[in-house]
Amino acid sequence: MRNYQPDKGEQELALSIERGEWKPVKNMAAEIKKYAEYAKNTLKKDQRISIRMSKQDFIGIQSKAIDEGILYQTLIASIVHKYINGKLVPQK
Repeated sequence: MRNYQPDKGEQELALSIERGEWKPVKNMAAEIKKYAEYAKNTLKKDQRISIRMSKQDFIGIQSKAIDEGILYQTLIASIVHKYINGKLVPQK
């Protein structure tokens, strides 16, 4: 670790902290509980679906999931979630 160089994101975070841009959270337990509830509701998977797709697309999804270290079903759910929330838009 002697030659470790922080990446750009880490450098920006360190500078932000040094500039005093971070403020303490007044009620940490309540904040953690609130965001845990958000995560629970976001990640709740209570509906099953069945879809048909080409074998080539399926293999592509599986490959991307392996690259990300997640299950292909999780990747598909994430893509759909991002699209529905406007965070994933088609390329022109």
